[in-house]
Amino acid sequence: MKVNTKESIIVRPVQEMPKRPLWLSNMDLLHPRYYLPTVYLYKPNGSANFFEATVLKEALGRVLVPFYPVAGRLARDENGRIEINCNGEGVLFVVADTDSTTEELGEFMPSMELRQLIPTVDTNLEDISPNPLLLLQVTSFKCGGVCIGVGWHHTLADGTGALHFINSWATLARGLSITIPPLLDRTILRGRVPPKSIFHHVEYDPPPPMNTLTRNTKSQSLANFKITLDHINSLNAKANNVESETKYTTYEILAAHIWRSVSKARNFPKNDQKTKLLISVDGRSRLSPPLQSSYFGNVIFTASPIALSGDLLSESFMCTVERIHREIKKMDDEYLRSALDYLEEVGDVGDVNTIVRGPATCTCPNLTVVSWMRLPFYEADFGWGAPLLMRPATMFEGKGYIHPDAANDGSFSLALCLETDHMESFRKLFYEC
Repeated sequence: MKVNTKESIIVRPVQEMPKRPLWLSNMDLLHPRYYLPTVYLYKPNGSANFFEATVLKEALGRVLVPFYPVAGRLARDENGRIEINCNGEGVLFVVADTDSTTEELGEFMPSMELRQLIPTVDTNLEDISPNPLLLLQVTSFKCGGVCIGVGWHHTLADGTGALHFINSWATLARGLSITIPPLLDRTILRGRVPPKSIFHHVEYDPPPPMNTLTRNTKSQSLANFKITLDHINSLNAKANNVESETKYTTYEILAAHIWRSVSKARNFPKNDQKTKLLISVDGRSRLSPPLQSSYFGNVIFTASPIALSGDLLSESFMCTVERIHREIKKMDDEYLRSALDYLEEVGDVGDVNTIVRGPATCTCPNLTVVSWMRLPFYEADFGWGAPLLMRPATMFEGKGYIHPDAANDGSFSLALCLETDHMESFRKLFYEC
């Protein structure tokens, strides 16, 4: 696929905004300093001005007023701690086209072709200040479809915050007003003075390694698995005992099934192999008092059940679901405040290397299953209809996303990356209930 850039500009807020530093919490600094790439696909609707760049640019300049940190740059304070310099320097906006059709990209699984739909910048610079924190590209396809590629710097906010921004941008493009402005003050997540970490935060421990001393680099495969309502109901029947008062969530049930299936597909040589499941938990409603849903920043904590492979595969399905449920349930205000204090005790988490981050956390024998099940992707209607689908543009081994299926019928899909040798076995195991 060849993509031709027609326009590349910096869009700034349409109003002069306060030029000031924005303090970042340890939850913001914990993430690696990279862009999260995603793509939205839209079908043509016959409109003559389908995804007209002028409309999008004007709305973008307006949404950067309430969300003015997005138009800033990373900087360091006098102590070297990373912050956002809210200087209004703007975001990158690219208009492009291609002779390819959307059908040629199939299910829009992460690939090098998909990466061409998102602008890139040099992220290897020692100076952290030059790059925009948001990269946008609107690409028109030969068939009339349009893709919006988003490179979202993880320091800005988590997925909830990112979608708040994208959907607010879409609202303004439709000629409407934003009804819920972002809550920008992040000092709510400051650690206590002095820090008071009272739990062992296993989620920040190094991930369990393979018991075998050496592992050659293996090829990886990506696949998308349909999760029908019948499939969910079948798993639910296995997990929920009529005599038990505990009712497990759909995510807990699916995560248990995926973890067991992946562990079996990996065919560990011995039963004493430790495997860690990483679960993203939104802390907004779990803190006390709860944060507003409009909090704009990173509030994603991690629940991390760990099991020996032999135990995981020999126990009942309900026991595995209960393992996951128990770890998520303990993520209350006391535990989350302890986690914030633990990160304060570690030091400057923006620079320390004691906490493993990024792809290394979930490669074999470990796993990450991210829930996008309730995120409002399909509210990103810029005036020409809701997106047909939204996908991550890159993935790595051991990471999966559960997201609403494009059929919009209440079913879900699992996008998963595994070693090629494990993928076909997983496919068979996943559909065995």
